[in-house]
Amino acid sequence: MLIFNKKKKKQLSNDSMENGVHMITAAAPNSIISEQFKTIRTNIQFSNADKTYKSLMMTSSFASEGKSTVAANLAVTFAKQGLKTLLVDADMRRPTINATFSIANPKGLTNYLTDRDFDINEAIYETSNDNLYVMPSGPVPPNPAELLNSKRMDALIDSLEKQLDLVIYDAPPVLSVTDAQVLSTKVDGTILVVRQNIAEKEAVRRTIELLSHVKANIIGTLLNDVEFSGSAGYYGYGYYGKKENYLQDF
Repeated sequence: MLIFNKKKKKQLSNDSMENGVHMITAAAPNSIISEQFKTIRTNIQFSNADKTYKSLMMTSSFASEGKSTVAANLAVTFAKQGLKTLLVDADMRRPTINATFSIANPKGLTNYLTDRDFDINEAIYETSNDNLYVMPSGPVPPNPAELLNSKRMDALIDSLEKQLDLVIYDAPPVLSVTDAQVLSTKVDGTILVVRQNIAEKEAVRRTIELLSHVKANIIGTLLNDVEFSGSAGYYGYGYYGKKENYLQDF
């Protein structure tokens, strides 16, 4: 049975990507952006009336489209609903969770996948948000795709799904490496993050083709960094910047 690592709760970081992603849902839970994430959460939950998603993967076509920010903020939003949620940094080449949650020299996913004697509880950390746990990627391995495609990874996914309400995997971009394709075949649903004015239509089409080729269950796309033309008093919530809210299409 998994027993979560009872280390001191980690403080969230709201600095730039260099120090972790921006956790608006934790810092300003009543902001209009946080409300957008709640809407996305609802859309995910009702996108399939016949099945409750136990595992989701976030990816994009290329880097810098905001997938890690979306993954982390969605994880907070699900946790605030009372679901025991785990955010896994499956982007072993460009990890962000250790910086976002201020975990120094973290052991993580790589340690578990490469060491049969490693206790997975040492790679799961509590956060300052109730019901939210995180698993860093750990040391950068030479063969991330092979590790994600291993039977040990299959066993981990199965174990986590049985003991948690939801597991969210932050995966690498599809067009950069094959990791996301591999992982998409193992989770219940995949969400593609597309950044406005950054993503190219042909790149998005190619990404969908590659995911569809491996029969990934693409449950929706999320349009990120959208221009907002509303007023600061929209729905009575605070307004944080013209290009920070998120729109969804499920």
